[in-house]
Amino acid sequence: MKKINVLIIGSGGREHALVKAVKKSPMLGRLVCSPANGGIAKDCEVANVKAEDIEGIVALAKEGNFDLVISGPEVPLSMGLADALRAEGIAVYGPNKNGAILEASKAFSKNFLKKYNIPTAAGENFTDFAKAKEFIENAPFDVVIKASGLAAGKGVIIPETKAEAIEAAREMLEDGVFGDSGKEIVVEEKMEGEESSIMLMVCGKDYVMLPPSQDHKRVGEGDTGLNTGGMGAYAPAAVATDAVLEDVRTNIIAPTLAGLQSEGIDYRGTLYVGIMITKNGAKVVEFNVRFGDPECQVLMPLIESDALELINDIANGNLDVSKVKIANKFTAIVVMCAEGYPDAYRKGDVITFTPEDDIPEDCWIIHAGTKLVDGNIVTAGGRVLGMVGSDATLQGALDKAYALCKTTSFKGGFYRRDIAHRELARLNK
Repeated sequence: MKKINVLIIGSGGREHALVKAVKKSPMLGRLVCSPANGGIAKDCEVANVKAEDIEGIVALAKEGNFDLVISGPEVPLSMGLADALRAEGIAVYGPNKNGAILEASKAFSKNFLKKYNIPTAAGENFTDFAKAKEFIENAPFDVVIKASGLAAGKGVIIPETKAEAIEAAREMLEDGVFGDSGKEIVVEEKMEGEESSIMLMVCGKDYVMLPPSQDHKRVGEGDTGLNTGGMGAYAPAAVATDAVLEDVRTNIIAPTLAGLQSEGIDYRGTLYVGIMITKNGAKVVEFNVRFGDPECQVLMPLIESDALELINDIANGNLDVSKVKIANKFTAIVVMCAEGYPDAYRKGDVITFTPEDDIPEDCWIIHAGTKLVDGNIVTAGGRVLGMVGSDATLQGALDKAYALCKTTSFKGGFYRRDIAHRELARLNK
């Protein structure tokens, strides 16, 4: 078997999960992650090239004779990382710039959904505040305001009143609160229902649908408080029933992949389809062009076949769906955060960990916001660690994740104690 050298780009929990999944493969030769984090630094070699440094990454990939580059985050993809690497003959897991625009421009995405008759919220794109204000005032539904460009997950406003909606539109278009990302906005209907995340590993017209997952955005228990990058997740999520998934395949995935091909986009990588399960069927909330974080951390353990082989096949355009095996079990992640998150938060606190010998085989400790300093792992981000448990039951997976939380600590650290509460309520009815 030919060994392949792999370079993973990014420094968060998603990238640490990818490192752990790739490390299990007998195909793996050398593994490097750049710029990495404290936990990744203990699992593989690291480089110090930033994810947004396209020229630097290309140089690193060439100098290191890497056969495959996996891009974790969306920003380098939107900047043309995959295009630059493919021009040098290096295989990439991640779409070219023309595919990454699905996430980089919500306005483009909205127009794409309309053009190919893919179910989504009613809405329009605006660059002029007066026109946006008129639309909001006359809309026969409550609205959501979205900055069109990348805004680190903070560019979506869910106002309580029309006055708040108008003010949000004004702040984006006239005050520039999101800079260039908010020069164009999407004003759309606020959909009612329950959300689920559908991750597709796409190779042109072929794809693998990973189990549906559900994350928890609010910082507080009972889904209260400020929005975050994600406080926890679990998979599979039963709210995405077989009937819902068939609806998604037929009415969302098929026209989306056909539309990409029609646009001349050779899409190779993850397509994250955020859906709202409404009374009128599943509708697209958003597209992302990479794995979700923390969803990636619960999906990687569910790939029972060789994850590296799957990713490499997609990058090289020869996906064989029949080789992919998904485990029949549940996974859950509980995210441990720094005091103050999602506002200003503590940094630099030493983390005390569960002894490695005490970590069950079906559990992972995923590093997100950490650094390795003088041999110690210290906090360096708002979302610090992700505790992942796998089990035959959802409750068992949660119990394992929470057990890791109880034996890991850092000053001011906190986490939600009700991950998967909706799912558990359904199961316990």
